Amino acid sequence: MDLFGNLVDEKTNLLPEGGTVNYFGKIMPLQEADRFYDLLLHQIEWKNDEANIFGKHFITKRKVAWYGDREFAYTYSNTTKQALPWTPALLELKALTEAKTGTTFNSCLLNLYHSGEEGMAWHSDDEKALGRNTTIASLSFGAERKFAFKHKQTKQVVSLVLGHGSLLVMKDATQTNWLHRLPPTKTIFKPRVNLTFRTIID
Repeated sequence: MDLFGNLVDEKTNLLPEGGTVNYFGKIMPLQEADRFYDLLLHQIEWKNDEANIFGKHFITKRKVAWYGDREFAYTYSNTTKQALPWTPALLELKALTEAKTGTTFNSCLLNLYHSGEEGMAWHSDDEKALGRNTTIASLSFGAERKFAFKHKQTKQVVSLVLGHGSLLVMKDATQTNWLHRLPPTKTIFKPRVNLTFRTIID
């Protein structure tokens, strides 16, 4: 099911079963979205992501950054990152996201995709540090990209386009029952910055 028109509101669950995904659409004026996009591109301490898979070490073109209330350790793909202190821009976006979702977060993983050729494979954010039935709020800036969900058992796929300055929330059993990905495309040349606000469980 494709929701490219994005004719949904924040109360609509985009998933037919086994989880909850709400798309809030663009939650700020274009000028504000442009301002945050520029700040994030130039003020975040971006580094190429790394992964250890089947004994091999990979370095991605995609860049990442990890920020939080304190120096949380976050491990995925067999690599561990230490959270950096919040920047003023991230604190602004954190407050806005918490006000919109009614959920508090203590950390944020950021991704920088330089063009449409950089994407993310099917995966779930189900690391032990996030707890079970966690809530993850995803803010997008820059290039508008297709985002997809696939049910782990039925293989049903739900897709939508995430707009510049938009908010998507994944919660309840979504990470248990669904995979998600950012498909690569050769038709987009502008960067995209994605922020996923999370709660690390001590």
